[in-house]
Amino acid sequence: MIPVTKPYLPSREKLDQYIDGIYERQWLTNNGQLVRELTRRLEEYLGVENLLLVANGTLALQIAYRALGVSDARPEQHPEAITSPFTFIATASSLRWDGVEPVFADIDPETWCLDPINIEKAITSNTRAIVPVHVFGNACDVEAIDAIAQQYNLSVIYDASHAFGVKYKDESLLKYGDAATLSFHATKLFHTGEGGAIVFKRKEDLERAKKMINFGITGPETIEELGINAKMNELQAAMGLCVLDEMEENLVSRGRVWHRYQRVLEGKVQLQKKSEDLSYNFAYFPAVFESEEQACSIAATLKEASVLVRRYFFPSLESVKCLGEYPSQPASADIARRILCLPIFSQLEESSQNGITEIINTELGK
Repeated sequence: MIPVTKPYLPSREKLDQYIDGIYERQWLTNNGQLVRELTRRLEEYLGVENLLLVANGTLALQIAYRALGVSDARPEQHPEAITSPFTFIATASSLRWDGVEPVFADIDPETWCLDPINIEKAITSNTRAIVPVHVFGNACDVEAIDAIAQQYNLSVIYDASHAFGVKYKDESLLKYGDAATLSFHATKLFHTGEGGAIVFKRKEDLERAKKMINFGITGPETIEELGINAKMNELQAAMGLCVLDEMEENLVSRGRVWHRYQRVLEGKVQLQKKSEDLSYNFAYFPAVFESEEQACSIAATLKEASVLVRRYFFPSLESVKCLGEYPSQPASADIARRILCLPIFSQLEESSQNGITEIINTELGK
């Protein structure tokens, strides 16, 4: 069976060395040596400051909302945040979980990121923030979004879960917004098994968030902030350090896979339109087909050949009833119905990939 993705597993020997150090120090969590080392190295690798490691990507979003004052409003104020319906459920459910109403604005049908025109239309007196998503690592229209946020005095928290290492105009895409959050889930390009991070624009927001991820505790007998347990542990950091050591090798391998798909499928399916100023990370290969029927037929045929693809993101989130009742978002719903993410991981052999594209081409020919 060829899965849609595989966790990247780094050198076991190197991981064992890190684990030996953990056993020697007997320090498993609470800002240990490896967490501090990974923080420093990620800031250097990504070209950012004010990076905070956390236990997972959903907590990264929730801590960012809290640190920036988005989700600490009184319930009677009915705080809202404008976000994308074309994203993983955690982007919206994390808002709802923290008492913030997600308000969906439709996407650009070519970039699949939030359309700034639709953002501005969705702003109300209760809007506290914009939560755009760099979908599949593609950059949002960051200049337009920042201009809207300044005009209406709104916070911007980018869900950058797919944007590890992505550069826009030769700078880290993570530098945009008041905060950008990352997921380090096992299926991500860079991972710590489970984990995540927040990159803050301002040092003071980072310092507040540091208190929040440890129950608000600032000393043996001091609690200064309403907090939660969102800390990354040393075992997660050990995995991350090993994966980071092999990141360039991983990127080269994934790039080969991505470009092979592009050469065969470009012009036959709709591919995501990316900015010319973007340096991509080859995290995903999504393709949009002519119809939902065609996409589902191709997915079924590939499954019969022991190849798994994913309808990602499906469904469009305005149709998810547990989030609430929302008006239709036509562009998001249309792309969600017709999209498939194809298998992409560094170990995918060229012969296997050729088999995948041959099946797709045969089905397209029908």
